[in-house]
Amino acid sequence: MAFLQKLFQQSNKDEGFKPAPIVETGYFGTVKADPNFNAQNDAAKLKKAIETKGVDEATIVEVIAKRSNAQRQQIKEAYKQSTGKPLADALKKALKSEFEEVVLALLMTPSEYDAFEMKSAMKGAGTNEAVLNEILGTRSNKEITALKTAYKEVYGELLEENIKSDIKGDLETTLLALCKATRSEDRNIDDGVAKSDAKALFEAGENRIGTVCSVLIDILTNRSEAQLCKVLQYYGQLSKDGFAKDLEGELHGNFEDCLMTLVKSAWNKPAYFAERLHLAMKGIGTTTDTLTRIIVSRSEIDLLKIMQEYKRMYGKSLQEDLLKETSGDYEKIVLAICGAP
Repeated sequence: MAFLQKLFQQSNKDEGFKPAPIVETGYFGTVKADPNFNAQNDAAKLKKAIETKGVDEATIVEVIAKRSNAQRQQIKEAYKQSTGKPLADALKKALKSEFEEVVLALLMTPSEYDAFEMKSAMKGAGTNEAVLNEILGTRSNKEITALKTAYKEVYGELLEENIKSDIKGDLETTLLALCKATRSEDRNIDDGVAKSDAKALFEAGENRIGTVCSVLIDILTNRSEAQLCKVLQYYGQLSKDGFAKDLEGELHGNFEDCLMTLVKSAWNKPAYFAERLHLAMKGIGTTTDTLTRIIVSRSEIDLLKIMQEYKRMYGKSLQEDLLKETSGDYEKIVLAICGAP
């Protein structure tokens, strides 16, 4: 939780986690709709690329990575009409490894991809709680509702029921609260509520033996991100050590990670994702699953902002690290999604 200990100290410096600017207008994705789009032409290009001996990966990158998600859905339809086969099936047969995973991820709608990642995180022995925390802790109510609908349509199961069977304790309670998709999204801040929430958090942690987790869960899963930032600022006035230090030692593991996801996301969502990308490439080996999920899922939302935060936080561009840590067709497609540095 070191980042949180520096959170407020560094808010006026050009390093670490800084609060995100107040609402910005504009488009902050890196992938834009092709103005000269023709679904039938793109479907024909992909058919030829798939049938080429050895597969023409360059054309696949050019078509799939340089079209908006809505345009890719039209390409899928055109391909099915002209060949009678699903495009995803044809690409699965033609491609392999991480490159295949990115291409198939780009072909899904955003809600289908979130559902796929949630299902994959709970499949087989062991659960990847970090993925559940990342998705449910950063999505809007509308996105979570769409994710639950897609989950039911694709897998014939209720997301909440799968979480109940895979997760227990305080983490289960927190994830199920987020699944309700009823969290406030009001940009207006209630100063009085922020002060009383800060007091409740303080008393739930530092002033008692053992942290009262229900108080933490209630505040962090119900308050809007703007409101939560204000709560954390007031908390800093009550505690000499700050929110992170007070909770350190009280919480641990995946439950701590989930609550920290909510805090980081509220404070600066692009910085949260920048940190996740950095950690995926740090040390021995690269976690391509994390790179793929973040780069694809944020490509039409805020990947530009994430790249800006990455450069500010780590002193080099995301593309520089991707060039160093990835290779082959996988490297080409993730760089194509990110665009020029």
